[in-house]
Amino acid sequence: MDPALLGEVLSLLMFATACVLLLLGFPVAFTLGGTALLFFAIGYGVDIVRLADLGALPNRYFGVMTNYVLVAVPLFVFMGVMLERSRIAEALLETMGMLFGRLRGGLGVSVVLVGMLLAASTGIVGATVITMGLLSLPVMINNGYDKRLATGAICASGTLGQIIPPSIVLVLLGDILQGAAQQARNTLMAQGVYDVIVPPVNVLDLFAGALLPGLMLVGLYIAWILIKAAIHPQSAPPIDIQVDRRELRRRLLRVLMPPAVLILAVLGSILVGAAPPTEAAAVGAIGATLLAGLAIAEKEGRSPKPIYWTGIAIVVIVLARIFLNLNFQRSEVAVTTYISVAVVTLAVMVVAYGVSFALLRTWRNGILREVMRSSMQITVMVFIILLGASIFSLVFRSLGGEKIVHDVLSSLPGGAFGATLAVMALMFFLGFFLDYIEIIFVVVPIVGPILLIMGVDPIWLGVMMSINLQMSFLTPPFGFALFYLRGVAPPSVSTMDIYRGIVPFVFIQLLGLALLWQFPDIATWLPSVVR
Repeated sequence: MDPALLGEVLSLLMFATACVLLLLGFPVAFTLGGTALLFFAIGYGVDIVRLADLGALPNRYFGVMTNYVLVAVPLFVFMGVMLERSRIAEALLETMGMLFGRLRGGLGVSVVLVGMLLAASTGIVGATVITMGLLSLPVMINNGYDKRLATGAICASGTLGQIIPPSIVLVLLGDILQGAAQQARNTLMAQGVYDVIVPPVNVLDLFAGALLPGLMLVGLYIAWILIKAAIHPQSAPPIDIQVDRRELRRRLLRVLMPPAVLILAVLGSILVGAAPPTEAAAVGAIGATLLAGLAIAEKEGRSPKPIYWTGIAIVVIVLARIFLNLNFQRSEVAVTTYISVAVVTLAVMVVAYGVSFALLRTWRNGILREVMRSSMQITVMVFIILLGASIFSLVFRSLGGEKIVHDVLSSLPGGAFGATLAVMALMFFLGFFLDYIEIIFVVVPIVGPILLIMGVDPIWLGVMMSINLQMSFLTPPFGFALFYLRGVAPPSVSTMDIYRGIVPFVFIQLLGLALLWQFPDIATWLPSVVR
């Protein structure tokens, strides 16, 4: 057999073997790395690859370790876990239930809105689904809600953290697509093609691009719940809640203001260019710690004023970074610059005191220790999978797998349209069986450069992929959101109720993908504004 053809066959066998082993439950990182090394040894034995082909691996590992963007991953994880421990979801659900409960379908709308707020502040799917399942599912069922509508709304809104920034999925996709864009440029230059331009892409672009599609999904979820309530009123009845309007306004201000300020500080600083994602993630981690400290102080009956003053100081620092020139490296420094620097310095001191106050409270209550342990475990899992995937993609290309993928995608009818549709269909199918991290690290590095060479917009592609990956949490038999809710659902809710409940929301997400496909400006307009 021709060595090139044999290498392509081995690359396809390697991909299939890795998928089978992942389905059998073997650890992801060791499956990817071990399968790759096994097939590399086979390829070396039949003289298809050389040992020198692995010479690029140390540079890849060093690139991962020195990648400043990936520092945002542990910081966003810390932020999400800390907020999950601070019980912010309980207060949000209770308050939103008071606000919308008297409307037909109001509890379902409340669940979606709380899922949106938690997505923009925590981004942890498991914690969100479990928390809302424990708190809102019994209330919805006891008040006559259809079990399928209730479970579907909880599962779907709980996965919004995968698309609404800040999202770990977007951080990982942004980094991989940035490398794919560079590889696409190198491939075009090696082929002597200079008239095809591959646009740059980074995490900031994906954050901006995913914001409007994420809000679009929220609107579609709410629209479906209201339509369902109008067509079948018995499936989502209103709830008679007696609450004082003045007290409700005070409660809304007290409950919504802290997470709103945190979301504004994190996303606002990213979108206006005041801070890159890594620095914004640090702001989010500090803000989450302050919110946890605030919750503990109120529970213990202590004065929360240090936290409030710290929040104001953070806003002052962000606004000063956006609107003021704090640079002393000028020929003439105005008096206002000295005043601004003095104000910012004072604000930094207030933040340091407030963070110390919050850290002390969280440490004494045992929360900080749990958050640090969980953050370390999740971060190590992500990075060890990334290192294993680096071996996999390197061996796949060395065996010639990239060529056969390029040939297949290029030969599909419809050009870039057909190739993108095939990749989306493949990711949707794999989402039935594999985790989103596995799909990101296995599929995207292989198909990303090819699609970008064919002229697909990288921002639009990344947002489409993130929505597609969001569905992997909802599609049986291995949809993780389904298992999370099944674990906390009351006995009266069967597994089949949960499976049937998510069907309309999966179709809604497919509708969202279709709208984004037809109107790509939904994803590309905001990045063009903030650049």
